Parts: sequence; structure tokens; C-alpha cells
Amino acid sequence: MSVQSAAADVDVDLRQLFASLGRNWLRIVFITLLVTGLAFAFAWLATPYYKATAKLEIGSRESEFTRPPGTNDDDKPILDEQGVATQVQIISSPDILKQVATKLNLDKLPEFDETLKMSALGRVLVLVGLKSDPFDIPPEERVLNAMHDKLNVYAVEKTRAIAIEFASQDPKLAAAIANGIADAYIASKGDAKLESNAAATDFLAPEIADLQNRVKDAEAKVAAFRAQSDLLMGGNNSVLPTQQLSELSSELSRVRAGRGAAEASAESVRRALQNGASLDSVPEVLSSDLIQRLRERQVELRANIADLSTTLLDNHPRIRALKSQLADLDGQIRNEAQKIIRGLSAQAQTAKAREDQLIADVNTLKAASARAGEQQVQLDALQRDANVQRQQLESYMASYNAAASRKDRKYLPVAASLIAKAQVPSQPYFPKIGPITGAAAAASLLLMAIGTLLAELFSGRAMRPAPGARFENIEQVAMPVARPEPVVAEVEDGPFAPYEAAMPGERLAERQSRMPESHATEVEPLEAEQSMPEPKPEPLPSRLGEIDVDKAAEKLIASGAARAIFVSPEGDEAAASAVLVAREVSDAGLRVLLLDLTASGAASRPMLDSSLFPGVTNLLASEAQFSDVIHPDLYSDAHVVPVGTADPVRAMRAADRLPIIMQSLTTAYDLVVVECGPADAQGIGRLVGDGTEVFLSMLEADDQVAQAAVKLIENGYPNLTLVTPVGHEPGDPLPGRRSAA
Repeated sequence: MSVQSAAADVDVDLRQLFASLGRNWLRIVFITLLVTGLAFAFAWLATPYYKATAKLEIGSRESEFTRPPGTNDDDKPILDEQGVATQVQIISSPDILKQVATKLNLDKLPEFDETLKMSALGRVLVLVGLKSDPFDIPPEERVLNAMHDKLNVYAVEKTRAIAIEFASQDPKLAAAIANGIADAYIASKGDAKLESNAAATDFLAPEIADLQNRVKDAEAKVAAFRAQSDLLMGGNNSVLPTQQLSELSSELSRVRAGRGAAEASAESVRRALQNGASLDSVPEVLSSDLIQRLRERQVELRANIADLSTTLLDNHPRIRALKSQLADLDGQIRNEAQKIIRGLSAQAQTAKAREDQLIADVNTLKAASARAGEQQVQLDALQRDANVQRQQLESYMASYNAAASRKDRKYLPVAASLIAKAQVPSQPYFPKIGPITGAAAAASLLLMAIGTLLAELFSGRAMRPAPGARFENIEQVAMPVARPEPVVAEVEDGPFAPYEAAMPGERLAERQSRMPESHATEVEPLEAEQSMPEPKPEPLPSRLGEIDVDKAAEKLIASGAARAIFVSPEGDEAAASAVLVAREVSDAGLRVLLLDLTASGAASRPMLDSSLFPGVTNLLASEAQFSDVIHPDLYSDAHVVPVGTADPVRAMRAADRLPIIMQSLTTAYDLVVVECGPADAQGIGRLVGDGTEVFLSMLEADDQVAQAAVKLIENGYPNLTLVTPVGHEPGDPLPGRRSAA
């Protein structure tokens, strides 16, 4: 809550407020009984209406045995809230209602056509123009309007069920119409299914005939292109050139591998012969049968030589003959190895020739395969078109067969069923005499009580004074008088109480008459002690010729001053003069602003009921703008700039800005009142400008005040005016403003 808020001027006296109900109980009871009696008579004489309800279930009713092949209930979308709401609108559509009205001859019943039995009151209303003439409306539309008024179709919450309620004066007719609407809705859904099936067969028959011709043409194009392009299909569902190319590539790889193996074998045998190495390690030599036999003969000869060497010398003819045979065997083995080399070389050359031939064939087949690939792309496109046409034809034929069978067999699976037929109601739903009478009694009693309380509030009889937010107490210093005044109990009568002097005698009686009872009781002991009324005191004498608040305000208004500087040498207690003068001038209709330059905020705090507002120190410290520091006085139309919440030391560093601030304020306001506290002539020098009046606020004519006045006069302010707030009584506040008395 803002610190600027204060208590209201008055408060509601709840005791007085509710006591008004007791004072006016007879009127409240009388009106309540009257309204209750009228409600009872209305409910007793009103025509009873009966309401019947039929319920429909919205959902698929298709059997799995009659469902078209390849479909199931999961393929069909489930109705959501919007779908059920759509069915509600269909049920209450004029077409459905027309069918029911025609079937039950509702146009011949006065309940649905008021022209058949129009009351005298209705004719009078038509004549004076308060009601439209029913004869201007077509009969069919009159019946439909009456049915709409009595019909209520709604979706049952959190279900896919729809309730059909119909109200009528005749309970049997109400049930018949509700059931008739449900039956008409189901029949309309069946007719819609029949029309849909008929439309489907009518559409699909020519489409199927056209598709059959297009399928034949597409397949003929595929066969003709295949024959023209000679695209023979081989294994793995590929064209013949592609298959041949694959086989030749495999053969070429095999031939290349054989040629490489033959060349490698021949080279290994050749190196063995050239290096004189043993041929036993060469696989091709070992695989030769002749060489194997020669090797066996060679082993045998060596064995014989070894046997004979034990008995014969090396030059023996027998040993020499064996050695000669052994040398011939080595030559034969080498000759045979040469033959093997020549055979392997011939084999490699043959493989090379075969490889060259295969390479030529592969290149030829590559070109043929490329051409076949291009032709295959065209063939695939024709084949896809033919397949699409055939699939569409098959789909159309399946749909046509399903629709035709349903049409021929009159099978119409409607997605709605009647789950509860409307029963003839035995009790009317309107009027309910007990509830209507009770509601009328409660409502009339409540309205009468509220009206009585509001009347008591608006009349002001239930209001009592409330303690508002008060100023900080300012210690009152009385003016010196010729004789002592009796002690009067201090009474805070409002925000201005600290600024009012306690008056003796009849002034005390006047103040007591204005105070609330709680305050008056506090003053009664004081009055009891005063047996004799004292005479009214004479105006207090003064040695310096001071004026009161009213005279100071009149002087400022008459002189047209733009600035009023108030100096209070006695401290914060005397700051009331600036506040009261500012309010008096503001009440005269001028725009007035009070600038509080006191250290304690004694001038602005009583006007705002708080010292927590930003003010002139915030403005000097550049923490706020003019719009932030100007606040309205709670008790007048004046505005006030408080001391503020910024650091005073920091603010005083920018004291040179005060003339600029004063110039801006005097431009916006008719009068700027400045409360400077106990300042001297040098202190107010920055505030003085054109059209400035300087006042010295005083509470008691003592030496301190006299010395301050003399110093101001000596320092350039000869037109100094002394003003005192003692004895001032504010006038009556304007409506809507807090009381100051």
C-alpha cells in the first residue's frame, strides 16, 4: 500500500447499518410475501409442459461379414467433438423437423401454430406493435419456429451419444416427436448411404470401362516395344546382352588368371635351367610322367654304380657304361624340361589370344548392353504405366462390386442407432411450484435486504466519522496573554488540530459539539469543573504588529506575488504558517505549491502524512524529475515538494540550482510558498526573485523573533511581514476532501 494513502473521512457503522433491517422489517416481509404469493399463483396457473428424451449413439454399425474385403473399422475415422457437434446440427436441421411435422400433422395443433387459437392479449400486442403479426409468417415457418423453441439437442458429455429433448403440453406428443426426430435422422442417414452407393455405381461403371481400354492399350504398348527393341530376357530377370556381358566378364577373368599362371610356371622352369638348379622343386616338372620315370631310372643307375663301386674301380667298363647312361638321363631330363617350358609358353600365348578375343567381345557387348539399358528404361516406364492403370482398374472394380451389391440388396449400415427411446413423461418439468415459490421468496427477501442496506448507506445514516491519517504532532506554543488561561485537554480533531489553539469558555463547547462522541466524553470532566463560563479573551497584543493567516493570504492574493518566503526562527513549530497560508490561497482558486526546505520536513509532512516521498533533495541530487517530486496535498488543492529522501550533503553541493528550480516552479504555479525554517538573510538569498514577499512566522513575540526580524530588515528585507498561525480556524472543506475541522 502506498504511504500516501490515508484513512477515509467516514467509516461504515455496521451496527447502525444492519439495524435498519430491523426498523424496516415490516416492509421487507410484506413485499417478500407479496412476491411469493404472485410466484405461487403464476406457478399454479401456468400451463404444464412435459419433456421427453430420446438418445442416439453415433458410431460404426458395419458387420465384419458385410464389410468390403481389405477394410476394417480401424480404417474409418472416429468422430471427435466437432464431428458429434455436426451431427447435433443435422438432427435439429429444418429438413428433419419438416419430416416430423408433416408426419404428425403439427400444423393443425394450436401449440405449434398460434394463429389457430390466438389469445385476446396477443391480438392487442400485435395491434399496438409490441409483437410481430404471426399471419405475416408462412405456416411452415411458424411450425418450425415453435419446434425449435421446444427442442433441445445436445451431445452427452464425454460420450458419442446425442440426446434429443422435446417439451410439449401433451406428454404423448412430446415422446412421439422426440422418437420421430430420432427415426427421421436415422432414415436420413440411410437415404444418404443409398444415394452415396447409387452415385458410386453411376460414377464407377463408365470409369471401369474406360480403364479397361486404357489397360489394354498400355499392355499392348509394352509388348510392341519389347518386340521392336529385341529385349530378350535372360536369367535373373535381366536382358540378354547384360547377362552375356556378365558371363564374358567372368570368362575373361578366368583366362587372364590361366595366362598369368602359365607364364609364371614357364619363367620358374627357365630360371631353374639357367641357374643349373635342381628341377625337383618345380611343380610342372614334378607333374610330368616322363620326367618322373627318368628320375626313377637315374636313381636306379646311381644305386647300381654304388653297388659296383664296392668291387670295381671307376675305370671299369661296367661302371663307365653306367655313368654314361646316367649322363644321358640328365640330358633327357633337361630336354624334357625345355619341352615343358615351350608347352607353358604356348599355353600362355593361347591364353593371351583368348584374352584378346574376350576383350573384343566384352567391348561389343558393352555397347549392346548400354543400348539395351536405355530401351529397358523406356520399357519400364511403359510397364509402370500399365501397372498403375491395372491397379486402379482393380480398385475401381472392387469398389463397384461392393457398392452394387449394397445397392441391389438394400443393405444400408447407418453409423447411428437409437439406444434409448423417449418414454411418455408422467410429471411435468415446468412449472415446479415448490422451487419457483421458494426461489421467489429467497430472491425477494435478498433484494429487499440489499435495497434497504444501500438506501441506508446512501442516506448517510449508517456512516460515522473515522479517524483519518493525522499530521505529526507539533508542539503548540501559545501567544502571551494578560492572564493565565485554563488548561484544556488536547483533542486531536483532525489533521489541523496541532495548528489550532485550545480555546476556553464557549469555544470549548463549540469544539465539543463538532467532535465525535468518543472525544466528547473525554472533555465532559473538564466542563464539569468549569461552573462559570469565562469571558471570551481579547486579541493578543503584539509589539511587532503581526498578522494572522487569513490576512497573509489576502496580502499575497492582492499583491499578485509569485513567491512567498517563510522564515521560522522558532523552529518546526512555526512552520504551520506556511502550510495554512498555502492552503488558504489554494482555496481561493490559485495554483499554489509549497516547497519545504526545512531539515526535518515539518511543513510537508502534515500535508502528505509521511516523510518518505522524493522531494527537493532528490531533485538537487539528480535522482528524480519535477513530475516525481511534486505531490498533492491531502487536505487541499495545493501541491507540495517535500524535503525528499536523498543525501542532504550531496544535495547541498548542487544548491546553486535552487534559483533555476524556483524559476521553473513560478512559471508553472501562480504562487510558490517556500518554508525555510530558521534561515537567515543569506540563506534565503537564492530564493528571492521578482514578486517575492518575505514572511516571518512566529508563535510567541519574544526576543528571538525580534532579533530575527531586525536582522532580516537590516540585510535588505524592509518589507518583512510577521504572521502567526495561532488561533486560525480553517473553513469548511470542499466536498470529497478530508475534513480539517
